[in-house]
Amino acid sequence: MHPIAFHLGSLPVRWYGVMMALGFFAGLWTATRRARRVNISGDLIADVTLWLMLGSIVGARFVYVTTYWKQEFADKPFREVFMVQHGGLVFYGGLIGASLAGIIYLSRKKQPLWKIADVLAPSIALGSVFGRIGCLMNGCCYGYKCDLPWAIHFPADHETAGAAVHPVQIYDSLLNLILYFALAWWFRRKQFDGQIFAVYLMGYAIFRSIAEHFRGDYPADHIHGGLTSAQVLSVIIFSAGAALWVWRSRAARKTEDRK
Repeated sequence: MHPIAFHLGSLPVRWYGVMMALGFFAGLWTATRRARRVNISGDLIADVTLWLMLGSIVGARFVYVTTYWKQEFADKPFREVFMVQHGGLVFYGGLIGASLAGIIYLSRKKQPLWKIADVLAPSIALGSVFGRIGCLMNGCCYGYKCDLPWAIHFPADHETAGAAVHPVQIYDSLLNLILYFALAWWFRRKQFDGQIFAVYLMGYAIFRSIAEHFRGDYPADHIHGGLTSAQVLSVIIFSAGAALWVWRSRAARKTEDRK
């Protein structure tokens, strides 16, 4: 754990922000290269990615603040709500915010929504690889105590009090890396537009639920029937991905039958 990457004069630059920036650029670069295979303009990908980034930050921060208002924000100055550089983003909030921003932007531009969603899906997983490393450096999203050889120790003044805990951020990062390569491979073999994004939703929901099993940072009121809030949302996201697969595959078959 080392939240500060470097200083620009007196301004501290946090690893959390650095890793988010790296994830953004890695995702943009890979999505642009992938877009060329399906005759999508790289400029369009860059434009929509900016809107996705804005939507994801707003959505992720909104969900975090509303979820942890009593614990972290109720007794602090209101400006703390906007201090994203301190950490505190909920991925599913970011996914919802980015999806809404992307739908609005692409609809207004009259661009092929699901084809572009397939282009972007693997890169979203790649961005999460960097994001979770940012969580590790920031000391958030930590695991519960364990005595495994690969356990990690945060500083003594951390919430874990220096105890050995699961490196859950690394678990999550590796799972997202696997998902990225799987989606990038499948993209070259996809059968209909929307398929890769549907697989992303289902795959991420499964992998996130696995990683959540090792989380140790949730307060008791965030556990629902033995499931964390993210695991409950994972059920919804998986269902949405499955529904999207069925809908888009049926639409593709109907289009094929008309030919």
